Amino acid sequence: MIGAGAIQFIGGLIIIVAFAQVAVLLYGSWRGAALARVQQGLANELLRQQVGAETLTREVERAKTTATWSGVRKFRIRDKIQEGGDICSFYLVPHDGKALPPFSPGQYLTFNLRLPDRDKPLVRCYSLSDSPFQTDYYRVSIKRVGPPPREPDVPPGLSSNYFHDDLEAGDIVDVKAPSGNFFLDLSKHGPVILIGGGVGLTPMVSMLNAICDSGSKREVWFFYGVRNGDEYVMREHLEALEAEHENVQLRVCYSDPRENEIVGDGFQHAGRVSVDLFKEVLPSNNYEFYMCGPPPMMESLTTDLHEWGVPDEDVYLEAFGPASVKKKAPVEDAEVETATGQVVTFALSNKKMTWDGSQGSILELAEANGVELDFGCRAGSCGTCITAVKTGEVSYVEQPGSLPEEGSCLACISVPKTDLALDA
Repeated sequence: MIGAGAIQFIGGLIIIVAFAQVAVLLYGSWRGAALARVQQGLANELLRQQVGAETLTREVERAKTTATWSGVRKFRIRDKIQEGGDICSFYLVPHDGKALPPFSPGQYLTFNLRLPDRDKPLVRCYSLSDSPFQTDYYRVSIKRVGPPPREPDVPPGLSSNYFHDDLEAGDIVDVKAPSGNFFLDLSKHGPVILIGGGVGLTPMVSMLNAICDSGSKREVWFFYGVRNGDEYVMREHLEALEAEHENVQLRVCYSDPRENEIVGDGFQHAGRVSVDLFKEVLPSNNYEFYMCGPPPMMESLTTDLHEWGVPDEDVYLEAFGPASVKKKAPVEDAEVETATGQVVTFALSNKKMTWDGSQGSILELAEANGVELDFGCRAGSCGTCITAVKTGEVSYVEQPGSLPEEGSCLACISVPKTDLALDA
């Protein structure tokens, strides 16, 4: 079966061939025939590349269903590589030596981390940072999270510091299969914009690597925002991809360049990644936009893209950090999401509060009021935040990966629909 992208391309092929035939009639000479042969050769080569990419994508999809696993699987850390900017890459291989299933670029791994001072595993999710066509290992690139700059007494990130300080090559970790609803559809062939802010670079590199490895010739603009050169990671790799692939355009933005850093020497723009920059360098807004970064960056970009006339369905995002970017609720729950005044009771913690809509989810409400709830992905996929509902109902602001059993809710993507009592 030929995908829609291939069908569109074949339509373009017909146009090219027709143009070549017209050229023969116009020139009526060897020049017209030569032009026709050139056009025909270009069309054949592009079609060959298109079909090759389609075939590779179908093979990946088939492999996903045959090699995946349920529950946790033990992986050995094969390599631990410092990338700079407080980011470290971990290369993971199956401890059992069996095959790795492919994944969709943009997805993440869920880790069950056994920290020495915790009774139960700490669950955290990290984006895969390499191409799904790399079948020898999985790679995650993790940034060390310290205390907030203005709150030095707040504990640093448990999981990131555990990875950086305690785990070494040869250690074993428990991992769930790749998952997540934020990923690049490799069956498409239209132009894309990939945007990474800080460590939000990781899923975007996975997408870029996948496009390049598949042989796709789709137009790609890669925007990467950091403060300065100290935070610019994977520079050699990104610059090599741009040099080797004529369809890839790299644009690096330093929001706070150092005095000795000059535009044009390693980075192209002084300032933040913004829609104003897109308007300056892109030929149009006719792209699909994929982005991952800190919530403030995501919120400003999504708002400005909407005002620029980019359809909401062409904007895909993954936020990281203690807050998430609010997305539109499902149509049937849109009115519920905006409702306020419900009383939320955390029964085990003996805390009661009124929902005012300032938090994006029940999980965020709990965190803001000192109630501890386990979480992992913050996207409704890993199931770590499942919480028993004693009374009341919830509404989901995003589509969950799978609904929990009746009488429970996914706290990270739900809001109170009525007065609510939770077993937490």
